[in-house]
Amino acid sequence: MQRAEPLRVADRVTAEALVAGVLGNMAALEAVLAEEAAFVREGRLQEGVAAAEPKAALAAAYMQGLEVAKANAVALKRFHPDGVEALRTAHRRFTAAVEANQTVLASAKTVSEGLIKTLAEEIGRAQLPSGYGRQVPAPSPYGRGVRSGPLVLSRNL
Repeated sequence: MQRAEPLRVADRVTAEALVAGVLGNMAALEAVLAEEAAFVREGRLQEGVAAAEPKAALAAAYMQGLEVAKANAVALKRFHPDGVEALRTAHRRFTAAVEANQTVLASAKTVSEGLIKTLAEEIGRAQLPSGYGRQVPAPSPYGRGVRSGPLVLSRNL
């Protein structure tokens, strides 16, 4: 397996092409993150997962572009200083978009964990016999020490 030679910026045209490529990948990834977050906010998780499918490939291309830009930082500053400033500005905007996406995903995770926990507690409470005296859980058919049966989830909503 041969390794590809790293891109070397030696003129203004190459510098402009590199900056345009990184900015394009960043914009595409930002759009995917915004679409994913919008679907998750609306509770449309299947669409959110489907929208996020190209996210890994775009993120890899973006990271590769950043590595090439870092390796050619001096040449970029020399041949295309406006492009370097555009990259900095776009990167600040992109960082805010990533943080917003992560906040939405973390909120969805917290809500879903809370729902599952509440559901499991309700199922466990329903298995306690009601009567006089100390409430003792009914024996479990699933073995010793298990307080409730398995919780089964359906992925078809």
